[in-house]
Amino acid sequence: MTQTQEKQPDPVQELQNKVLDAALAHVVFDGWSASAYQAALADSGVDPALAAAAFPRGAVDLAIAFHRRGDALMRERLAQTDLGDMRFRDKVATAVRVRLEVVEDKEAVRRGATLFALPHHAADGSALIWGTADAIWNALGDTSQDVNWYTKRATLSAVYSATVLYWLGDDSPDHQATGAFIDRRIDNVMQFETLKANVNKNPLLKPLLAGPHWLLSQIKAPSRRDDLPGRWQPRADG
Repeated sequence: MTQTQEKQPDPVQELQNKVLDAALAHVVFDGWSASAYQAALADSGVDPALAAAAFPRGAVDLAIAFHRRGDALMRERLAQTDLGDMRFRDKVATAVRVRLEVVEDKEAVRRGATLFALPHHAADGSALIWGTADAIWNALGDTSQDVNWYTKRATLSAVYSATVLYWLGDDSPDHQATGAFIDRRIDNVMQFETLKANVNKNPLLKPLLAGPHWLLSQIKAPSRRDDLPGRWQPRADG
């Protein structure tokens, strides 16, 4: 790649990172609150009008930016990690571990969990968890285009959200207890997938499942952006 072809810095992203970096020192004490947001603006020197364009809802959008930055860091690290010889379950477990390892401030995550547990922010929190699961599957090369696109992300969302809660309370050396927790949860998922495959292969159950299978086959992965977080790409057939 030549110098003229190098990716140019995103000014909006730079502004967001500047405010976010300044906010983390205040979030520890004030949570993802209006006071932390205002303190971040004062410390960063970012014009409030520009910040309002990047964070229309103030502190909530700041917390969302923090979570998404973690997803981006995870994707970067996974791209540099050799997963080739791993079993698939180990690839998933590794991706979940990496997502936790790139967290800049555990207390900021704790404060975010509190924020997104509030009823009026619960939808944002669910969307972020789904987005993390989607980022993991995409990083691992998932190409599913049917109902499995949804079930994979829904299952991993449940695993990841449970893991975060466990990790927040884990004070074991190098979070070894969290690593064991991840392995157990992934094993449970793999057992369910094995059971599902065995049921589908059972000749006695096959006639009974013909109708449900046909119905599920009509469900496709999203091909354009709507209200569902995930991956949207134009279909080759138009």
